[in-house]
Amino acid sequence: MTDSNTIDAHMKPIRLIICDIDGTLYDWDRILSERTIADINRLHEEGYAFGIASGRPYEELVDYAERWGFPFQFDVLIGQNGAELYSLKQDKLYEYYKLSRETLKKTTEVMSRFECNPFMYWHQKLLCVHVDDMIHKSSKTAEREIVVAKDISELYAEENVKIMFRMSEEETVRAERYLMEHPDPDYAAMKTQSTLIEFMDPRINKGFALKKLCELGEFRLEEILAFGDTTNDNAMIEVSGWGVCLQNGSDDTKAIADDITRYDCKHDGVADYLETHLFK
Repeated sequence: MTDSNTIDAHMKPIRLIICDIDGTLYDWDRILSERTIADINRLHEEGYAFGIASGRPYEELVDYAERWGFPFQFDVLIGQNGAELYSLKQDKLYEYYKLSRETLKKTTEVMSRFECNPFMYWHQKLLCVHVDDMIHKSSKTAEREIVVAKDISELYAEENVKIMFRMSEEETVRAERYLMEHPDPDYAAMKTQSTLIEFMDPRINKGFALKKLCELGEFRLEEILAFGDTTNDNAMIEVSGWGVCLQNGSDDTKAIADDITRYDCKHDGVADYLETHLFK
C-alpha cells in the first residue's frame, strides 16, 4: 500500500487498463453504472487501451462492448481465465492449454466427496450433471442452452479448457480448503465465486494471458493497470505494473495488490479509482 502521490507518479506510463467483470466492474446484479460507462469512454477518448478479463469464454465477451453501449470494441479480451486472448490490434484469438480427458476425469473423482454439480462450456451450450437453480442462473447469464449429461463420463469424453463445480457457500469453503491441502500437478483449482470452484491447466491464469499479450509487442507489463477482486485475478494483479483490488475483494487478493479501492463494486470502486489516480 502506498500514498496517493506515489500511485499517481507510478500511473504516468500506464497505457492499458484491464478489469475483471463480476465483483469488479459491477456487482452481481450485473449492471454497468453510467459513471463507469462514462469513465471507460473517457479512457478511450484520452488514448488509453481498455480490456476485460473473465472466466467466461471469448464468444461471450466479444459482445460486451456493444451490449454495454460502447461505440468501439475493447482492445483486449481475456477469456476462460487466461486460456483465451483476443487482441483487437492483431484481430486474432489466441487459445492455450486444455485439460486432458484423464485430468477432467480426475477432477470429477476428487470433487465427488462434496455435494456439487459439475458443468462446463460445451459446444456453445452448458453441459451439466443435473439442473438446479444455480445452473439455471449460469445458463441465463451465459445465454447458453442447458444439456444434461446422460452420464458423468460425458464431461470427460473430450478435452476442455476447464470444468466447473457449483455448490453451496459452505461446501465451497470445504472444497477450497481440501484442494489447497491436496495440490495436484495436473490442474489448478480455484474459487472464482462464493459458490463456484473451477479447474484449469496449471499454466493458465489471467497473468499468463497478459504476458502473452506483451509478447506480441503491444504493451509492456509495467504499462498495465489491472483491477480484480478475487483469487482468479491474483496472477493478473501480480504481473501488472499496478494491480488494484476492489474494497469488496477477498483477503488473499488484497494481500498481493499494490492498492485497494476506496469503494466496493456496488459503489463504482473502479470509476472512483480512475478519477482519483489516473485522470488529470
